[in-house]
This record gives sequence, C-alpha cells and structure tokens, in this order.
Amino acid sequence: MSKNHNIGAPPGTLFYNGEEIDAKIKITLIEFNETEYFEDDFYDLDACLSHVKDNMVKWINIEGVHKIELIEKIGKLYNLHPLTLEDIVHIDQRPKFEEFDHYLLCILKMIMYDTEVHAEQLSLILLDNTVISFQEPDGGDAFDIIRTRLRQCKGRVRKLKADYLFYALMDAVVDCYFDSIEKIGDKVEKIEEEIINEPKRESLIELYRLKREVIYLRKQVWPLRDLISNLLRSESAFITDSTQLFFRDLQDHSTRIIDTVETYRDLLSGIMDIYLSTNSNKMNEVMKMLTIVSSIFIPVTFIVGVYGMNFEFMPELKSPYGYWTVWGIMLTIIVGQIIYFKKKKWM
Repeated sequence: MSKNHNIGAPPGTLFYNGEEIDAKIKITLIEFNETEYFEDDFYDLDACLSHVKDNMVKWINIEGVHKIELIEKIGKLYNLHPLTLEDIVHIDQRPKFEEFDHYLLCILKMIMYDTEVHAEQLSLILLDNTVISFQEPDGGDAFDIIRTRLRQCKGRVRKLKADYLFYALMDAVVDCYFDSIEKIGDKVEKIEEEIINEPKRESLIELYRLKREVIYLRKQVWPLRDLISNLLRSESAFITDSTQLFFRDLQDHSTRIIDTVETYRDLLSGIMDIYLSTNSNKMNEVMKMLTIVSSIFIPVTFIVGVYGMNFEFMPELKSPYGYWTVWGIMLTIIVGQIIYFKKKKWM
C-alpha cells in the first residue's frame, strides 16, 4: 500500500510515496553503437557516469526511486524540471507524455501477470543521445528482450539513435500487456464454461475477482493511447521521422489492447448476467414445483379436512364404501390435475 502525497507541500517537492525499501539502488549503464557495446551495473552514480562516452548511445536504467538524494542529483546533472522529478518519485502517476525544451518524459505502467495483475510505474526520459529509465526494484522488468538484442547486435536498435531505443522500451512494455491480456482471456473462457455448465458460489467469487482485475487493467492501459497520441503530435526534434512511424504502430497496438480489455469487461458483465439468470431460473423452477405440489394437495387436504370434523351425523361415515369412495375421489383429482399441468407444460 503506497503512502499519501505530502499534503500541503509546494509543487516540485520530492516525496517518495511507495512502500519503505532498504535495498540499494542499482544503476545499469548500457552504451552502444553499431560496432561497440558496454554494459555494467553500479551502485554509485559517479562511478556509473565515469564510463559515459560521448560518441555512443546511452541507456541508464535506475532500479529504485526511493532515494530522494539520488533522484535530485540526477535531476541537477541532466537539468530535469522539479515537476518531472516529483512525477518520478510519486509512483501512482497516471500514464502521460510531457515535452520539455531539452528532453521528453513518458510515464507508463509495466504490467506483469502471475496469479493476478501487478502494475509498476516506469518513467522514461529521452535526452540527446541518452535514455534514462526509472523503475521500482521488484526483481524484474520487460526489457530482457531489448538487452538481448543489444548484446547480440540484432535488429535495428544498435544501428539507430536514442529515440528508437526510447520506442523499443515502450514497445517491450506494451508487449507485456498482450501477454497479461492473453492470460486473463484464458481465465475468462474457463469461468464462462464453469458458470454455463455448473454455476457455483466459488465461480461467482472468481468471477468478481476477475472482473476487478480487468477494471484495474483498464485503468492502467486506457491512458496509454492518449500518451502515444500526444507523443505523435509532438514536433520535438528528439523524435526522427523514421522513428515516428514505429510510434504509429505502437498506437495501433495500444488501440488493440484497449479494445480487448473492453471486450473482456463486457464479456464478464455478460457472464455475470448469465450466472444471475441461471440462479433465477433455478429458483423459478423450484418455486414452480412447490406451487404444483401445493395445488395438487390443496383439494385433497380440503376433503380430508371436511371428513375430519367430529360431527355425529355425517351420512358418509356410516357408508360401507365411504372410505374407498373418498380415496377414489382424491386420486382422481390428483391424476386429473397432473394430466392438466402436463398438457399446459407446467411440469
């Protein structure tokens, strides 16, 4: 559970609002061009920056934003706006894109799915020939495929500039959305089959949990389309025309993700209606059967009640065939009612 913002503090005040973490902040520096490659992990910013070379594209990945002093130091070194630093350390930011004179900022959510949906804030800053990424130290991210391409010199990423790396990191995050959505889709199909075949209370609980996950996922991915649209409308010199085309493809992916999430949300609402309708139909069947049984025994009960009265002068009581006659009448009424109900298809 994250903490509340530092209420009353002026804009630009740095205040980490996540869980208390004692772990050291790991800084990974990756430098590359088409022929050279360097990668190493550091726990000191000065040691990391001492390896920076001007003629290479640089990716500085910060794992952990809980050390305010380090974030402030990075902000001073790269002349980042105080509001940008505030957005980085406030880990419940809504995904967004902001353009400044000498850098671009994208904040989005990395979605992971194991037994449920997890979201982690990712802040990406694009400077001249440099990408800085800020994430939380949760033991993993979506960037292993990018690191593999860089190490093995595969694809375009080693041949192009920092703006393409900026796109590639965002694309890797979006690809994780598809993986999470696919896992949710499998669960939706399973719960739909369970509820249609044999609705149980456990299925209803799972359905509510799944619906809550889809709503949470929708909240995380819905702003993504606006983020990319704002980036595409930007006329920043940091994004080249060739990379702009890739961002258009990323926008298409974001639209597909949102459409799929909306489809699952509607489908879960439909499954909920099926569950409630099925239970209602079962209840109606039970009530109908009870009503039929009651209707059959009401006239029989009336006859029994009449002859159960303790009057001395009742002609039928002295009849030698009275008992069997009453039984015959009652059985005739019962059989007649059953035949009538069956003709009306009430049972």
